[in-house]
Amino acid sequence: MKKSIALLVLLVPFLSFSQDDLLKEIDTVSAGKERVESAFKGLKIVNLESTKLAAKGDLYFIVAHRFGSTEGGFKTFFGLDDAVTQLKFVYGVTDWLTVSGARSEPAYDFSAKYSLVPQVKDGFPFSIVGFNSLAINIDKSLNETNFPNMEFNDRLIFVNQVLISRKFSDKLSLELAPTHFHENYVIDDEQDNSQFALGMGGRYKFAKRWSLNVDYAAHLNRASSSPFKDPLSIGFDLETGGHVFQMHFSNSQGIHEAGFLGNTVGDWGKGDIFFGFNLLRVF
Repeated sequence: MKKSIALLVLLVPFLSFSQDDLLKEIDTVSAGKERVESAFKGLKIVNLESTKLAAKGDLYFIVAHRFGSTEGGFKTFFGLDDAVTQLKFVYGVTDWLTVSGARSEPAYDFSAKYSLVPQVKDGFPFSIVGFNSLAINIDKSLNETNFPNMEFNDRLIFVNQVLISRKFSDKLSLELAPTHFHENYVIDDEQDNSQFALGMGGRYKFAKRWSLNVDYAAHLNRASSSPFKDPLSIGFDLETGGHVFQMHFSNSQGIHEAGFLGNTVGDWGKGDIFFGFNLLRVF
């Protein structure tokens, strides 16, 4: 409960802008002030969603791959034998609304991301974007033998995020991501179905086509009996024309939001980490 209150306190500065203030900023943009573009080149920082949206009519095809833990050494060929892959399509319905559908081994995932307020040069200092997703957990271990009372509704997972970013310069962008996610079924009886996290991340461009990306999510009401950890991911973006190639290391093998926010098992301190990549192609 205390952690939930702490999250609300963190949100107050962002929610304190009145509706009139936000409308003024939108009017300012329409009056000709310059929007700040490209805070992030990828639709994700590493695991966390970024404030970037697909342009109207753009179709992205994304292959996200997470190898197994490097802790297995040669026995699992440093994780190559235990890979998880997600195939995802992302479409820009308008310049302010992006929708997506994805399939990986553990889940189907459908989402919408939408611009609320843009960052404006010499104006509003942040980009604020909303993100909502619905996942259907199809983990093979959740079968009738292990969980005879499991119903379809138990497999549903809902995620709600406010993504708040600022591009400080051509090189540096940072983001906060207050997050609520609800798992209709949790294995640990002490874990609340509704969970809260505070995501944060950033991008630093150190060469013409290269950037260093980092993101982390602090779980705010994890049960004391939980074996799971907070996800920390470090990677690089490489821009190559119509492609953005993201390579990274993370203590989470999960790809969809609830998978890495609530079920990260790796431990950086023990070398229990996962190599992965996201390959984006725009059509």
